[in-house]
Amino acid sequence: MINPVRDCLGRPFRLGMAGGAPPSTIGPVHRVASAMDQRFELVAGVLSSRPERALAEGRAIGLADERCYASVEAMIAVEARRPDGIEAIAIVTPNDSHARYVRMALEAGLDVMVEKPLCNDLGEARALAELARRSGRVVALTHTYSGYPMIRDMRARIRAGEIGAVRLVQVDYMAGGIATRVEDGPDAAKRWRLDPAVSGPSLVLGDIGTHAHHLVGFLTGEPFASVSADVGTLMPGRRVHDVAQVRFRLAGGARGRLDVCNAAAGTSNQVSVAVFGETGHLRWEHRNHGRLVHANLDGDIRIIGAGQPNLTDMAKAATRLMRPGHPEGLQEAVANLYCGLADDMLARRGLMPTTETLTPSIADGVAGLAFVMACLESSAAGGMGVELGRPRETA
Repeated sequence: MINPVRDCLGRPFRLGMAGGAPPSTIGPVHRVASAMDQRFELVAGVLSSRPERALAEGRAIGLADERCYASVEAMIAVEARRPDGIEAIAIVTPNDSHARYVRMALEAGLDVMVEKPLCNDLGEARALAELARRSGRVVALTHTYSGYPMIRDMRARIRAGEIGAVRLVQVDYMAGGIATRVEDGPDAAKRWRLDPAVSGPSLVLGDIGTHAHHLVGFLTGEPFASVSADVGTLMPGRRVHDVAQVRFRLAGGARGRLDVCNAAAGTSNQVSVAVFGETGHLRWEHRNHGRLVHANLDGDIRIIGAGQPNLTDMAKAATRLMRPGHPEGLQEAVANLYCGLADDMLARRGLMPTTETLTPSIADGVAGLAFVMACLESSAAGGMGVELGRPRETA
């Protein structure tokens, strides 16, 4: 891949990180992904909320002692005074801290990569979007699946009309991380996702439902118009939601079904999406992320594989190994999001033309929160249809 950041600046953008110390799994993913294409260099961090651990974990990944900070506030303040201070921040902390850290970063003139959900409150999400607009900074959201080359190929083919007008969308995200009663385990107190005050108004919708929601809009180009939802728990007595079943309509009239669960025993990030049009359908599964299935009305089934020369330009631009049989995975998908963030940062600085990067934006974060709140309103009313844009704005 070409590196426009080095071409424009002669160096990578300087990145700070909030969160991500072990046992975090997403922290290492961000560190590898951000560095993969040399568009960013991690130079500072607050890897833990405990100062002594923040120093130890920062040292462990090669940060200088003076750039291992005890708090995000301290990192932003001190880095702002350095001639080589950070220019962007990756926020991989628990959900309830996202809004505060995004706000602090924007007010300090930093660009942002933040884990989903954007925050836990729709009104707050809209306020952050307005702050981002006024600041002129970029806020990108880590909806990882939009970074996979074959998802981008699927998007391009749908937008090009290869299956005709969209009529039906089906998306599933099944995970089994809390299929057992983890609340009774010895590490339960460390599982912040089990605390609704931290994880947000709906764990399953904020954690994986927003991924499924984003995939639908990313692929079809159509926002959700209405939802009818049933949200609850499979595990009796659980304080957080672990299952949601949603029927929806898109703005263009297409129907859809979205099922998400993080208590589905025996599964692990089993994601699939199918988009049915007038003349055929396209289907993608995470377990076979390097291929796309295209079936049409006359019974022909075509398998489109990663690395093939007939990929769309969107897929080729997101692919590093243009060789069939050499699969790329999750870290490469997140790296594609960081490439988009870097390109947006250059464009905002007037160093390159503004182009469509495909990296999820703060607008996607607001839409995800609106989806969550509409589903909760619908579920509380026994599955009543709720139009998007008119759900309650707070948890």
